[in-house]
Amino acid sequence: MLDLNGKRLGTGEYVQEIEGDRLKVRITYHLKDGRVIEEKGTFHQGSEFSQKEWSWQERRAGTIQREYAIHFDPAQAMARKRENGNERNWSEKIKVEPRYTFAGFGFTLVLQNLRDRLRKGEAITLQAVGFTPKPRVVAVKLSYAGTDRVPMSERILPGEHFLVQPQIPAIAKLFIKISDTHIWLTPPPSGFLRWEGPLAEPSDPLVRVDFSSGGESGAAEVVSRKSPNK
Repeated sequence: MLDLNGKRLGTGEYVQEIEGDRLKVRITYHLKDGRVIEEKGTFHQGSEFSQKEWSWQERRAGTIQREYAIHFDPAQAMARKRENGNERNWSEKIKVEPRYTFAGFGFTLVLQNLRDRLRKGEAITLQAVGFTPKPRVVAVKLSYAGTDRVPMSERILPGEHFLVQPQIPAIAKLFIKISDTHIWLTPPPSGFLRWEGPLAEPSDPLVRVDFSSGGESGAAEVVSRKSPNK
């Protein structure tokens, strides 16, 4: 995990397991400042791809600093965050459209399924569940931004560049700023190459995650960044 000033923040591990028609993903980051971040997701891989569960947890010295979780069926989301020694909690019923609502790493997976349509110039609108830290659902537009030459680990790799752009009402933009998320996939058969966006909440620092595949697991590094490139 890196910031986009080139400062390396830490490293991570990606693991996926298949159980019947369920795909389970776990991503764990170990940051240099002592924090450990773990993201988990469960997905249905039937005739229509959908997300079933998602969670994200940040710990420091074994103590949870932030935690978010979504159960897509039933459509329930929760969050808790420790600030100034106090813990705040939220639990919300959310409006979810099955097969059209995703969170976190789910967008990287759904992009692999929508890749051909997006490369032909189609823009596709889905829903994202995010946290401010209160759970919220927002429309996002997926689009294709071309193929880039992506520097990574002393190599230059081709990366298909996709955008996930929150569709925020004009009045809301006066009070909240949400950055676009950039995702690069390898050429077919598509796989995750790079991700750039806010760490968790919209107000978080922008970071970049580079991934090197290793079968069902892989390594990642995280870097901080100031603004989206391209």
